[in-house]
Amino acid sequence: MDSTRIRELLKKVSIFANIDDQALGRLASLVQVREVGKDSLIFGQDDSGDALFIIASGRVKVVLYGENGKEITLTFFGEGDFFGEMSLLDDMPRSANVITCEASTLVILKRSDFVAHLEESPATAINVLGELSRRLRKADEIIGNLALLDVYGRVARLLMDLAEKDGEKVEEGTLIRKRPTQQDLASMANTSRETVSRVLGDFQKRGLLEMDGKRVVLGPHFFREHG
Repeated sequence: MDSTRIRELLKKVSIFANIDDQALGRLASLVQVREVGKDSLIFGQDDSGDALFIIASGRVKVVLYGENGKEITLTFFGEGDFFGEMSLLDDMPRSANVITCEASTLVILKRSDFVAHLEESPATAINVLGELSRRLRKADEIIGNLALLDVYGRVARLLMDLAEKDGEKVEEGTLIRKRPTQQDLASMANTSRETVSRVLGDFQKRGLLEMDGKRVVLGPHFFREHG
């Protein structure tokens, strides 16, 4: 990636919104670019936190592993999203594992450079606090869903979140452009892949959604029933 593309990417990252061109140029000159293959571990839980990662292209998932090896998927990040900021701020080890879902291009900013930028740009620090607050609220919502909703409600909530974040309006309803695998949905809903398959099949029989391979379209009735 050339410097122009890096600058354009940084402009789209929420925590760098509204910083001046000079600061943006300094950041662009400090980052490193890494190409990573599918199913690669970016960092593991308890690794030292020495860098902030921004996704230029591709997709990653944030996961935890239970004592029995069960994978629990917390969230997904795509182009323009960032991750790894918590360890930079509290100087603690990583709190989860991050794995690529597909070949990805990552822009990496070292901790020392990120901290220096925060000292020079209070606006970025405020943006970081805002983003951390949104992610904390989302985590609270996920915990509440797992505790209070049945499996149909949990899968429905996940699909609506995906539609809100990366959906596209089409004639039949809302197309989820990058649907996770059934195993990923199962990990996020704390259930089995077989159960997710059954739930999706039931939703389809009831006319709430349409599935064709990896293509999933949520119909208007889906949102009315589960909104």
